[in-house]
Amino acid sequence: MADELVQRAQRFVNETYGSIIGMTVDEDGKTGWNTMYALTRALQYELGITALSNSFGPTTLSTLTSKYPKLNASTVPSANFCRIIQSGLYCKGYDGGEIDGTYNSRVEAAVTKLKSDMGVGGVYTGSDVTPKVFKALLNMDPYVLVDYGDSAGSTGIRSIQQWLNGRYVTRADFFIIPCDGHHSRDVAKSMLYAIQYEIGLADGVANGVFGPATQTGIKAHTLTVGSSGAWVSLYSAALILNQRSSTVFSSSYTSALAAETTSFQAYVGLPQTGNADFPTWASLLVSYGDQSRPGTACDCVTTVTAERATALKAAGYKYVGRYLSNVPNTTLDKVIKPGELATIADAGLSCFPIYQTWGGSNAYFNYPQGTYDAYDAIEWAKYHGFKDGTRIYFAVDYDALDADVTDYVLPHFRGIYRVIQENSRYLVGIYGPRNVCSRAMVAGYADASFVSDMSSGFSGNLGYPLSNNWAFDQIATVAVGSGTGYIEIDKNVASGRDVGQNTFDPGSYTDGLDAEFDDTYRDAMLQEVRGYLESIGVPETGGDGWTDSDWATLGGISNSEAFDLVVGADWLFTSLARQLKLRKALIQAPVLWELRKFNPLDPVADLAVQNGLKDDCSTGWGQIFGWVAIEARNYCVQQGIINGTLLVPGTAGNLTDVWTQLHDDPVYNVKTAAYLTIYNAYQIGLSRPGLDTSDADSQAILARYNGTNDAAQEYGRQVGGLYQVLEKYYKIVRNL
Repeated sequence: MADELVQRAQRFVNETYGSIIGMTVDEDGKTGWNTMYALTRALQYELGITALSNSFGPTTLSTLTSKYPKLNASTVPSANFCRIIQSGLYCKGYDGGEIDGTYNSRVEAAVTKLKSDMGVGGVYTGSDVTPKVFKALLNMDPYVLVDYGDSAGSTGIRSIQQWLNGRYVTRADFFIIPCDGHHSRDVAKSMLYAIQYEIGLADGVANGVFGPATQTGIKAHTLTVGSSGAWVSLYSAALILNQRSSTVFSSSYTSALAAETTSFQAYVGLPQTGNADFPTWASLLVSYGDQSRPGTACDCVTTVTAERATALKAAGYKYVGRYLSNVPNTTLDKVIKPGELATIADAGLSCFPIYQTWGGSNAYFNYPQGTYDAYDAIEWAKYHGFKDGTRIYFAVDYDALDADVTDYVLPHFRGIYRVIQENSRYLVGIYGPRNVCSRAMVAGYADASFVSDMSSGFSGNLGYPLSNNWAFDQIATVAVGSGTGYIEIDKNVASGRDVGQNTFDPGSYTDGLDAEFDDTYRDAMLQEVRGYLESIGVPETGGDGWTDSDWATLGGISNSEAFDLVVGADWLFTSLARQLKLRKALIQAPVLWELRKFNPLDPVADLAVQNGLKDDCSTGWGQIFGWVAIEARNYCVQQGIINGTLLVPGTAGNLTDVWTQLHDDPVYNVKTAAYLTIYNAYQIGLSRPGLDTSDADSQAILARYNGTNDAAQEYGRQVGGLYQVLEKYYKIVRNL
């Protein structure tokens, strides 16, 4: 919603400085970074700084400090200088007067209130704008409690933020932090500065890094019941910031605080002393905690030989994380080797599997990729012999911002979860930063976390507590053993939530499965598909009584477009075919046909169902009825082909839910088409389709896709011919 006074501030900076500072802002009445950048540049111009910047950095601060250490009605150098202050106040939500260039009583009251909200009113008394307050005025940090969606600001955390500001704002490298009641990377960094100041590190030495001097200083400040002072305040603050909600912000180390300490120590896997010792401080201040503490789990890219397994066992390790596969088109060889799992088990160790191909940026993560990864992971897990009940950890190996988690990671894990749940008896784990792991857990997509806490600077680790379902906490890279037993590993603390596997099935692999399509053959395959369809009266466009004009107006799909859609989803058809051990052309052929045979009545029928005028209709890529999907899925559940509960066809809720997924989700629709292929074979008394199903049986199965009458038999002949064209090329690819 637009704020008229913010809009006036934007108009002021545009009209007064737009041509001078090299930027203008949208006059939309909404405070944003561009408005703050423009005000910062305007301030720099008024200070005589020639190299203007969006950053209120050291030059701006030092120049302001030397020229105007206190700005008030007597010292403000110009009306425009005052207007910058007034504009900043309005953008922060305070009454800045009329943006008239007068440092009047309204401005004084607003500045006084601002400093009180920041927690610095006792340090910077009165109504002066001091340099650090000015710096804080021209950013987007709030100084009042704020609710961010489902996350409400905490008065306890706000008290901590105000206390930190008030106690340390006069130190050279400490700047005013937000007071919104939320933990953040700025708050986490300020805690480290505060610790360093209490240790006695000088300005310019204190740097907010958990380094050797900081660690040495903390070790000299173990707290026990009866301790008091700023160290206890910082310690209780650290517990609160780690979401220990029963902790009271206090300067006295009481028995209640000792009990909270014991609870936290148990939670993160530390000895339960009840004292604020170094390992406890470390776990509160940085994600990796005390890196010297022992770990009983590890993960590695190196093959675990008998000698290395012996060395790991001797060093106290119990669980080893190893990778299910290599990354295509790279030289890194990290995959589990034949016989390696037996070697691990023979040494008295267990193994937990990790699946990671790329996963290094948000571009990798989406629902289709998650679907593909899950099918691939199932296949590799069976290949290595991991038993039902094994938890596979899928990796998010980058600094995913919270918005990335919402837009990319969670859809990706929805795809993973649905496939693992429906097509295997494995469990889903997640490897990643704390926030990523916690959000996947809350969404219900992963039941255990392998937390990448070594990456302490990740935004998803800074300011977030260890996820509630953590199984492994990755804290340090270390070397174990010597000679042939030498191995470099990532050391992990284990919670006991996942003990890995120490017995394995014989590895399973089926020869002759379909492979992913080779684009080398794409053009030839397309031409043959088009030629075949045209030979049976299906032109590139139009047909079935449509003119080309009608076809285009009604959104028809051409032969080439239908082909492109199907080949573009080859990863899905291939995954399904490999999982179900049948030919992907048998799934693809009817889907391609139904896409091409899009009918003007199809969207009309869809709309009727969506508006409650009909209960059901054929829909989506494969033009499948909801009731048919329910029957096919129920059959596959009963046969143990997929997992799930049986759906009642006549139940409105089941039918609506299934139909909606068929309509909205092409992945669900194509998966259902695959299950329908199996069900259709059953319905006509044929064996379950496999890798060697005859052309005649394939044609009969395809005919059943469209019913049982004469038209269905013709459908089988036409789509059967399309199947043979597709299978011709897939056979070539299989034999490469």
